[in-house]
Amino acid sequence: MGSAYLCGMSVPSIPGISYGDSSSFFILAGPCAIEGRDIALKTAETLKSISEELQIPLVFKGSYRKANRSRLDSFTGIGDETALKILKEIGETFKVPTVTDIHESAEAEMAAAYVDVLQIPAFLFRQTELLVAAANTGKWINIKKGQFAAANAMEHALIKCKESGNNNVMLTDRGNSFGYSDLIVDVRNIPEMQAFGAPVIMDVTHSLQQPNQSSGVTGGKPALIETIAKAAIAVGADGLFLETHPNPSEAKSDGANMLPLDQLKPLLVKLKRVREAIL
Repeated sequence: MGSAYLCGMSVPSIPGISYGDSSSFFILAGPCAIEGRDIALKTAETLKSISEELQIPLVFKGSYRKANRSRLDSFTGIGDETALKILKEIGETFKVPTVTDIHESAEAEMAAAYVDVLQIPAFLFRQTELLVAAANTGKWINIKKGQFAAANAMEHALIKCKESGNNNVMLTDRGNSFGYSDLIVDVRNIPEMQAFGAPVIMDVTHSLQQPNQSSGVTGGKPALIETIAKAAIAVGADGLFLETHPNPSEAKSDGANMLPLDQLKPLLVKLKRVREAIL
């Protein structure tokens, strides 16, 4: 897998990742979408500082385009090339790897020129052509488990990438559909997916979404972020996916379930104590 296994956990050897000899979990953190250069760089600077202080490996996250919106008038991005260049600048400026979503096969090669990790959205984890295109770039791939799928379904997505010549794959749980407008987290998914031999991440913030609201704007339960994060770390998740923003109420995408940036460090301090307690 190209990962360093530590105390039953794995830290992916993503180019640029720091503190690979740490026994800590790693984080994929950043805003839902790249809204502009200034806010993205300021967020990245804060995240890098926290990462260094707590010795928690960081991958900066930001979507260069939001393709799966409920309404036609929803924010989708500031332009593909503009956003991707900002992600590349963040990587070079702060010496951190970056991750972004891709939605169609043609986007894989384009995005791979700017970021270190390509992310496959949960709705698309069964799209063979998309997985193969991502694998063919040679980049690390983070595949999100569909909200409608069981953990064992992810083994097939992983195998598609491996059989395409790319073993650098991570798997992410983001909850399962519960009724029409809610999600529920089954922490059994984490060890079940780890058994496939890949690092497993818990998408804390998206698992607290309340999708398909009548308004066409996704809701969320951010008050439960700490609860889900603690549970994931307690059962041995390798990493956490956390969307964060300086002011979620003003975020242009998914603000309802994002963590305020000033709350991230106190949360990570608690999570490090949880991880230390189970080692």
